[in-house]
Amino acid sequence: MNYSMVRYILGFILKFESAFLLLPSVVGLIYQEKQGIAYVLTAIICLVLGHILTKKKPASSTLYTREGFVTVALSWIVMSIFGAVPFVLSGDIPFYVDALFETISGFTTTGASILNDVEALSHASLFWRSFTHWIGGMGVFVFIISILPLMGGSTMNLMKAESPGPSVSKFVPHVKDTAMILYGIYILITVCEVLLLCIFGMPLFDSLTTSFGTVGTGGFGIKNDSLAGYAPSLQIIVTVFLVLSGINYTFFFCLLTRRVKEAFRMEEVRWYLLIILAATGIIIYDTRSLYPTLSETIRHAFFQAGSIITTTGYATTDFDLWPSLSKTVLVVLMFVGACAGSTGGGIKVSRMLIYFKTIRKELSLIIHPREIRKIRMDGRVVEHATLRSTNVFLVIYFVTLLCSTLLISVDEFDFTTNFTSVVSMLSNIGPGLNLVGPTRNFSIFSVFSKFVLMFDMLAGRLELFPMMILFMPSTWRRKG
Repeated sequence: MNYSMVRYILGFILKFESAFLLLPSVVGLIYQEKQGIAYVLTAIICLVLGHILTKKKPASSTLYTREGFVTVALSWIVMSIFGAVPFVLSGDIPFYVDALFETISGFTTTGASILNDVEALSHASLFWRSFTHWIGGMGVFVFIISILPLMGGSTMNLMKAESPGPSVSKFVPHVKDTAMILYGIYILITVCEVLLLCIFGMPLFDSLTTSFGTVGTGGFGIKNDSLAGYAPSLQIIVTVFLVLSGINYTFFFCLLTRRVKEAFRMEEVRWYLLIILAATGIIIYDTRSLYPTLSETIRHAFFQAGSIITTTGYATTDFDLWPSLSKTVLVVLMFVGACAGSTGGGIKVSRMLIYFKTIRKELSLIIHPREIRKIRMDGRVVEHATLRSTNVFLVIYFVTLLCSTLLISVDEFDFTTNFTSVVSMLSNIGPGLNLVGPTRNFSIFSVFSKFVLMFDMLAGRLELFPMMILFMPSTWRRKG
């Protein structure tokens, strides 16, 4: 283990977090709120600690896969620990565990909250809360790599550990250029949504925070009713950007480089859109009697299907009141999740496709034992290493799901509440059903259960493996 390099990168993370914390400080200054001082103080603390950790450069800058996974996991933990401090110092969330829960929920783009009255927060805290979604959506390391040539060829191990999906590929030969392209697309989509929301009448502050939550697929709203109180036109705009944000960014890269046919040949994107349309159709049929007009039914159904499959978690209606069929469809979408290479969570559509193709292959081999069949995605053979990690991911996912559900059951809530809470955390969605539905929050859980759910949020965002290897003794042994 290259401890000096891990320490050095953690220092860089704190320095960047100190820069990020200046934005809510500016917001506090604009709205003349004293809470902005808490963000300045936290920024200074992060900057000082970051300077101390990066003062001595490591002898070796090499990061192997093990170091990459450990560094990413520890960085997200450290970032969350310090990101929660201004909530406490400002008095907006006085209890540190609750502040930590809210911060981890923000950085992991989960959107689950412990707040009973969101609108009581200062503008500075509302901005920081939503901005953590935008930081965590694409990933802090993708941001850093796009700016600094931090570790040369070793940066790919950081991207592999942080990026969602069964495999990570480069758009162009250099990792830094790939990171710049990713963030370029990310910023472009964000700016487009902010402009459209402003044009159609949403205030600038609301447009910024809503866009952070949409493009980062997070879901923190600044209103107690999420997005239900906004005009239908604004909800439609958010719906479109929700769906776009759940698409693999390779798709957008292909469109930008005028490879349109290649973009629409991507199986994952086609199935992702098909699943949304199918889910929307079922929900429209099932909830047609709940709303006065067909257009309103379509709007709510499309919005919630898009919000759940992209793991954003915004709501325009209380879907916990929907019939059982519609709620079951939403739970299925919680598991499926968005596309790999997007900002969304969940198991991912690409993994689901691989699972179904594997099942088909095994059934075919029973009938034709001598048949040689390869699993392909987009015409290319899926490598054995990808198949292996995909299968292991599913096992770890469900073992974590079962263990976490068992652990939080000590709070004596009903099974639906516990089960959907954990699924929501692992898939980074936000709301669940029953006591954690879209009109409620997670403040009901004990401190112990909150820590279990916080671990699930981090594990879900980092695709399980980085968090799991922290518990392996061999991870911490020095080489040689």
